[in-house]
Amino acid sequence: MAMAPAVAGSVISNDLSKCSAGKGPAIRVNVNGIQGGAGRLRVHSYPATKAAWLAKGRWLHRIESSARAGSMSFCVPVSAAGSYAIAVRHDKNANGKTDLSSDGGGFSNNPSINIFNLGKPAVGKVAFQAGPGVTTITVNMKYM
Repeated sequence: MAMAPAVAGSVISNDLSKCSAGKGPAIRVNVNGIQGGAGRLRVHSYPATKAAWLAKGRWLHRIESSARAGSMSFCVPVSAAGSYAIAVRHDKNANGKTDLSSDGGGFSNNPSINIFNLGKPAVGKVAFQAGPGVTTITVNMKYM
């Protein structure tokens, strides 16, 4: 199985056609529980390694979009089948800063988040295998 590169990727557009039947490798991220239609939603993909997970500048791809209440879907292409992790953040007032009292977030595999891990679950709790086609995951947003 190929390992994903450990350097930051690029900001890409949300092209759902890359997650259609017969395409890939790619990860279709279905995000549920988005509160309100204000602000920006940001989806980051990471190689599922302890060194890269949530480390500044170590993401592979980032997709940014205006938030829409309820559910949204994103297509994150990956270079090869392998182990990945996804982080989603809802910046409700689009100020580019984390506002713990209002912003939301979620991760692949939907691990529990509490005050002790400060919203940063271990990579082992969020890692999943993406295959050579399109792998679909669901991220359930959480807000304080």
